[in-house]
Amino acid sequence: KGHGQDFDDLHLYAPGEDVGDIDWKSSARAGIPVVRRFVRESNVNLVLVVDTGRNMGATAASGEPKADVVSFCCALVAYLARDRGDRVALVAADAERVVQLPPRASTRDLELLLRTVEGQLGVDAPASDLNRALDRALNAFRRRSLMVVVTDEARPGPEHERLLRRLRVRHEVMVVAVADLSPVAGGLVPAGADHAIAAGPTGRASRRATQVADVDGTLDLPPFLRGRADVAAGAAQAAQSRRESVVALLRSLETEAVSVTGTHDVVPRFVELLGRAKRARR
Repeated sequence: KGHGQDFDDLHLYAPGEDVGDIDWKSSARAGIPVVRRFVRESNVNLVLVVDTGRNMGATAASGEPKADVVSFCCALVAYLARDRGDRVALVAADAERVVQLPPRASTRDLELLLRTVEGQLGVDAPASDLNRALDRALNAFRRRSLMVVVTDEARPGPEHERLLRRLRVRHEVMVVAVADLSPVAGGLVPAGADHAIAAGPTGRASRRATQVADVDGTLDLPPFLRGRADVAAGAAQAAQSRRESVVALLRSLETEAVSVTGTHDVVPRFVELLGRAKRARR
């Protein structure tokens, strides 16, 4: 059996700390020095609950495919857990599919888990149904576990409150939300694009473009509107309002959450999430 420990025993290395505390294996995977300390014996099940709806095939705020951000996030969490001696399980679901993998800790099993997540993501996926993922996680895992829910910034919403509340009673729950690129940020999706918004070689949209592709269709948006400050401000305000609604819901459920804009801030934002979760348990 592994020795295992809670996620709150991980933090970014700070100058002056004993370099002997650095977890070099986890640091190599994360690309940044990570310190871990063992506090108690445990073998924890960590369950990745991944929204694989077509909304996760769109573009992240960083301009990367959201699928890449989701995959990176899942890999980081899974390998950190495995390095602690914990086992990692998967529930990946959308409106038409549910994939479940049991708790495992071998490198081969984690690679299968990550390939499974990657294979479920894309703009051709069915619509999102986070409740389906939450319901499966609730019914499939009786032993208290750490549930890391990976979805987009519009979720969870009021329609997910009942299941989240029940899940929160039985397990520790954290939410990682991947932020969307604003539709007025520029970019055009040609037919057959791999994700919902794709910029040209210069990163700017063509002046001839009149539509911005969306995972559920196309949005008629003349190029001159995408450059207008008032349109951009309105889109930003709507996105902020949506985020505040999500934050308010999760706060009422005493559930810690964090939003990531791209692969570059997954590590620091996840460490921030762990720190807040640790303080909340005190």
